[in-house]
Amino acid sequence: MRAAIYVRVSTQGQVETQTADQQLIRLKEYIATQNWLLEQNHIYRDEGYSGARLARPGLDNLRDHAVLFEFDVVVITAPDRLARNYVHQMLVMQELEQRGIQVEFLDRPMADTPHDRLLLQIRGAVAEYERVLINDRMRRGRLMKCRAGKLLPWSRAPYGYIVPPDAPRDPDHVQIDEAEAAIIIRMFDWYLEPGATLYQVAKRLTDLAILTPHGKERWSTSTVRNILTNTAYTGTTYANRYRMVEATHRHSPLKNKGKRGKVAVLRPEEEWIPIPVPAIVDDLVFQQVQEKLSKNRQTASRNNTRHSYLLRGMISCGLCRRGAGGRTSGDKYHYYVCRGHSDALQLPLEQRCTARFMPAQKLDDLVWADLCQVLTHPDIIAHALERAHGGAWLPQQLQTRQRTLTRAARQIEQQQKRLLDAYLVEIIDLPEFERKRTELDRKQKALKIEVAQLEKTAADQLELSVVATSITAFCQQIQPVLAQASFEQKRQLVELLIDRVIVLDEEVEIRYVIPTNPDGPHSPFCHLYTDYQSVRRRPQDHLSGFHPGAG
Repeated sequence: MRAAIYVRVSTQGQVETQTADQQLIRLKEYIATQNWLLEQNHIYRDEGYSGARLARPGLDNLRDHAVLFEFDVVVITAPDRLARNYVHQMLVMQELEQRGIQVEFLDRPMADTPHDRLLLQIRGAVAEYERVLINDRMRRGRLMKCRAGKLLPWSRAPYGYIVPPDAPRDPDHVQIDEAEAAIIIRMFDWYLEPGATLYQVAKRLTDLAILTPHGKERWSTSTVRNILTNTAYTGTTYANRYRMVEATHRHSPLKNKGKRGKVAVLRPEEEWIPIPVPAIVDDLVFQQVQEKLSKNRQTASRNNTRHSYLLRGMISCGLCRRGAGGRTSGDKYHYYVCRGHSDALQLPLEQRCTARFMPAQKLDDLVWADLCQVLTHPDIIAHALERAHGGAWLPQQLQTRQRTLTRAARQIEQQQKRLLDAYLVEIIDLPEFERKRTELDRKQKALKIEVAQLEKTAADQLELSVVATSITAFCQQIQPVLAQASFEQKRQLVELLIDRVIVLDEEVEIRYVIPTNPDGPHSPFCHLYTDYQSVRRRPQDHLSGFHPGAG
């Protein structure tokens, strides 16, 4: 039999003490006693990953290779190495068993009997309970130490402070870095100068060759803002200030939300826990900076609506993937300009974006004309949905699984052909031929079941007929107001129906988000990544002609 090994340790300390290597030695010795075949690429390791989550690179690789039937048995030291959550254990084990792959645990061997399965359920429930209990005790313990002023909320000391390596979170050992503190005081003074902005402060720091808190050469406005708004510099830092929630917006329109998909949000102020630290900035200076930050935020160019840019905040440069903001020259010429074009803080001169300025009025007219074309011809959207029904716009994950299953099916067919050839030339006898053929038939049956499940998933996501009906109804609601729409109404429609406009020289790509709920514009189709949008059109229009494409 072809064997695979999975080992996992959850903390960096276990990694350093080579606990994973100890598991690996035991598993290899067991496989040797069973005379199983073990290839090096079938050893899967997750070091420093919690068993509470299924998102682990080693486990993901094991599951991907299981789809291709590359091994017949997976050997693990104990069930909690696979997962601490019983539901996760069952999910992975059933997924492997459906493909005819056995799972064996060294410390707790399990037979396929009701008694052993009950024991596995109990062990999984106990492991999950222990994990929740440990996490809750650690959380409450941290809060108690913070309330007693014995634990800092920092995982890394802020710029301007020094903590000893052996006591990085002890408030009694926090010291001021005099050199960095002098820079912080200068930053506050610079920002309070008349007309000063975050950008100007960041540029001055960069020009003076002062390294950022992370040791980089170029300062960003966000880094400057974080320092100017950090209450620790007034002598008080706060624990229990943030909580983690599921992300609802992308950090960048052309990037996903990241692996974890979580963001930190402020808790109510009454839940904050104050912890005293050495002060660097005077309270009065700090409050003056906060007032100026608030005022500058309200009058920032991104919030300045003196000039009417229909696509404000929705343009991305197709060359460097950064956003593009509106720029007016002499109150006569209006452009969308890539932020990577002239921002000295982002890139050195030789690395700046070389994309051309985008004529704002022409681009606005093109996108509005294309939007009207879509809304007055629902058959364009219906055609795109038909393509979606054929799989062209399925989410990337489903498309990847489709390709994987197709490769697995081809491999099984090749194995069946080679098996038959081996029997015909009498390399193997009839009993061996029947045994291997039965095994391949079982794998092929499991593969067909998975293909059927994938097709059902795709069908559930698309719901073509319902979507097409609601699309037509929505377009009928919108069409009467298109010709007489004011700028504000146009802006509302653009914000509702267009996710992003990507411009690369003379090419314009418009990514739509079409409402499909019977309630119409109150419920957008989705907030998924732009790669997953259900309707996306790419008119290859020249900016000089601006004739909207037909899709």
